Amino acid sequence: MSMPKMTSVYLPHWESGERRIRFLYLAGSSSFKICDSGSAEETMVPLFLGADLFSKTAIRTENHPRYHAKFAKKGLATKLAFSSEFRFHGLRLPTASSSLWFYSIQGLFRVAFELYNKQEQLFVLESFQELWKSRINDGPLNVCYDLSTQLDAPQPEEIVAMYDRETLHKLRSQITKGTRLDLPQPAEVPDAAREEDTPPTDGKSTADHDYCCPADGDSAVRPDHLRLVFKKLASLEKALNDSELHLGKEQQEAILLLMDHAERFVAQGLDEEALADAVSGLLRTQGPGPGAGDSVYSSPLLRAVGGWLGRQFHAANACISRQVEGFKVRHIERITDLPPAEELAGELFPEAMRVLLLSWMGLDEASALWKRQSEYPILLLILEFANHNLITGVAHVLYSSLICK
Repeated sequence: MSMPKMTSVYLPHWESGERRIRFLYLAGSSSFKICDSGSAEETMVPLFLGADLFSKTAIRTENHPRYHAKFAKKGLATKLAFSSEFRFHGLRLPTASSSLWFYSIQGLFRVAFELYNKQEQLFVLESFQELWKSRINDGPLNVCYDLSTQLDAPQPEEIVAMYDRETLHKLRSQITKGTRLDLPQPAEVPDAAREEDTPPTDGKSTADHDYCCPADGDSAVRPDHLRLVFKKLASLEKALNDSELHLGKEQQEAILLLMDHAERFVAQGLDEEALADAVSGLLRTQGPGPGAGDSVYSSPLLRAVGGWLGRQFHAANACISRQVEGFKVRHIERITDLPPAEELAGELFPEAMRVLLLSWMGLDEASALWKRQSEYPILLLILEFANHNLITGVAHVLYSSLICK
């Protein structure tokens, strides 16, 4: 059985200061072309390799896909899914994938002004402003294109010339400051060498961007606490891969809630509203479970939540006492003519306490007025005793009666 034919694709570079950005032209919904800017037809759209745009920025390699997806939603980036016959020089891709992220000229400028320093932004302006002017009316990109055809593939001598220019550039960039090195001009490469890429003899990959694993030395520069985080993430990924077919809908929802909150926490710090949403969602996925009536006596979750609430409310006692004392001063002349219990509870005690007791008693703000009016005096009495702040006459009488006994 014959092996499928492989086509090596050498992407040309566009110079911008010290940054060299690979590009190609989108020639249609399913085709592309490799050529310089002078040979491109007006209908062809220049696209720039996302990996080169994001190199040497503060964005970690593992976070690139998230940023690419964000720009793709705005029509500034697209994922090009190439036919399996194409192999890209200098790019190492997973065996099962031939997809690469590319950016329009508008997307390139957006990335530059969000992620580059001022000097790099200036280089981008100098290098790309004419192209940007000529493509000002380009529409947004599709999120993805399936490309199966390469138009007018470069001739072998053109590929060799591109390869030689790239090699010379890399050699020059490796010269240390103050060292002079006379480099020969590109020489003709034997025909045999033009037919296929010869792997390096030292066993190292020629890829300058690796989509299969983190960049070299990436883990070495991580602080200890971050290495532990990434180790946990890798362990989670393995566990998910092992149990993918066994995860129920509720488990998936719970995992996504936790991961969403973790992402927000990393990006924005603690957001109490977001945390409340995450906790509420997790508790909903927990459900009452079998034997819920019995488990209320032994639930570790209820015990933990109850203890945490109690400690929070106890810590608020001084604040509540000040609120009650201020109320008493204002109402000293009409202590026997106080507002209704519901209004009084709302003015003097935290909403969280009222929500807890209302829910506990099977009530909420939508309950019938008569029901709330009959139950709220009991709720108010509980709040007065629990907070050691007596307000109503009933509370004082009951407290005196209990103390006497």
